[in-house]
Amino acid sequence: MSNNVIDGEKFQKMVASAANSLDTEKTEINNLNVFPVPDGDTGINMSLTMKPAREIQVEPGTLAEAAGRVANRLLRAARGNSGAILSLFFRGMAKSFEGLENADSDDIAKAIRSGTNEAYRAVSKPAEGTILTVMRGTAEIAEAESEQFRGNPEAFFERLLEGAEEVLGQTPEMLPVLKQANVVDAGGQGFVTMLKGMLASLRGHDVAAVEGSDEEETREGADFGEFDTDSITFAYCTECIVGKYDELRGEGTAEAFKATISPWGDSMVFVDDEEIIKLHIHTNDPGRVLSEAIKYGNLETVKIENMKKQHSALTAAGEKAAEEAKPVDLTPDKDFGFVAVCLGDGTANIFRELGVHEIVTGGQTMNPSTDNLLDAIRKTRGREVFVLPNNKNIIMVAKQAAAIIDAEVAEGLAPAQRVIVLETRSVPEGMSAMLAFDETSSADDNATAMTETFGYVHTLSVTRAVKDATIDGLSIKAGEYMGLCDRKIGYTGTDYEIIVLEMLRNFPDASFVTVLYGADITEENANIIFEKLKAVVPEAECSLLYGGQPLYDFVISVE
Repeated sequence: MSNNVIDGEKFQKMVASAANSLDTEKTEINNLNVFPVPDGDTGINMSLTMKPAREIQVEPGTLAEAAGRVANRLLRAARGNSGAILSLFFRGMAKSFEGLENADSDDIAKAIRSGTNEAYRAVSKPAEGTILTVMRGTAEIAEAESEQFRGNPEAFFERLLEGAEEVLGQTPEMLPVLKQANVVDAGGQGFVTMLKGMLASLRGHDVAAVEGSDEEETREGADFGEFDTDSITFAYCTECIVGKYDELRGEGTAEAFKATISPWGDSMVFVDDEEIIKLHIHTNDPGRVLSEAIKYGNLETVKIENMKKQHSALTAAGEKAAEEAKPVDLTPDKDFGFVAVCLGDGTANIFRELGVHEIVTGGQTMNPSTDNLLDAIRKTRGREVFVLPNNKNIIMVAKQAAAIIDAEVAEGLAPAQRVIVLETRSVPEGMSAMLAFDETSSADDNATAMTETFGYVHTLSVTRAVKDATIDGLSIKAGEYMGLCDRKIGYTGTDYEIIVLEMLRNFPDASFVTVLYGADITEENANIIFEKLKAVVPEAECSLLYGGQPLYDFVISVE
């Protein structure tokens, strides 16, 4: 392999190094998120998107083959807007590298421009001061200066990194909210981190994988019929990884966290590492556990399972193991299918009652991958499938899943399905869309009607701040409750009841109000606040439902 050009083997190593670099720095990138809500996960999303690149076995071959292989895997692993944009960047690069054995600086410059254009095309209203701006600035430098770096890819990437850092430093001047928070754009920082990893590889110092960063527990199979469901004392298996705040770095700094939650459950496994906390606990109050966790750092992964329901399902599944083992026929057998993304067992049940076939676990704190959505779309077996992302950070990934289905159908690789992504940005919008569905109308007419209907919905939510911040002149302290209206922070304080009532006073003419209370709120307390809020909107038809969502104590739909 020549050091004067980048061939397939070298490109694979560069991308793996970039992926490891992102994984190493993901917590620092998370901490750049401006808003103090508990879903600052840009670093996690970019790292998980790049994870397949860390797992690729480096193989000989052309640059075109290597770039195509990388792009295909990242596209399916993409999570969140930042991850989707990053995967599209590599897709654009792969398109530019088609037919090439290797690449010099001119080819690399064209590929960076192609990747940037691919990412821009996917964003309907690109904003200045984001990862796209950093990509574009890097592409402009690459095109302007590539000629002088021919035969020297290492020096070329040094210049690209230098230029990208310059553009990143300018992002606070482009987005006032960044300047106010005194941070650069998190996605742009992730892109710069990726370039650093690629340069390190060119210098012969590939960034190594973080040991144990993605380790998964393995469990032997068990006979779930050996005990009764009623013998399960604590219903929810709750697992999370917490990326420690900077001031808590070091082993043994979270002993207070461990001591606090120990009485709240059993079967606890607690790992207090240098940079992360890994927790597994069986509890009846997962929301309370997670609310405590965010005092120590950012939630990197969250998994909550209802073990009583899971046990019942597994017992039944064991009795029908032979039947279940048969290949699943995914040939569409119904006119319409529905996929919804949400967190909380109560919320999932509501969507099922509204006619949703497949629930994808995810939302504010855990964005699903493209592959997660692809699997759910196929399982609906609908000829026309509506996808409800219910979060603005999942819309782009949902559209990527739709594009993959389209391509597979066009090539004859999959049964005919058409995917319609409704751009729902919250669970209340998704529920409103489902209520507007008319099975006697066409898919296109339904898409129009459902979109129009959820456009009338306002989403109010209450959560706790994970860090001190100042947003639009509003001073927020870590641990305080925040009231958000359509994702804009409007109220803060120590009493969530006051915040809920104050937010509703902005909608005196509301016709419908639906309150979803979270995993951390008791039914008794939910009923108390519900009675008070009905007096604030006396003309509205009000409903109280258990959502079970973690971290967000209340999610309220107002129409």
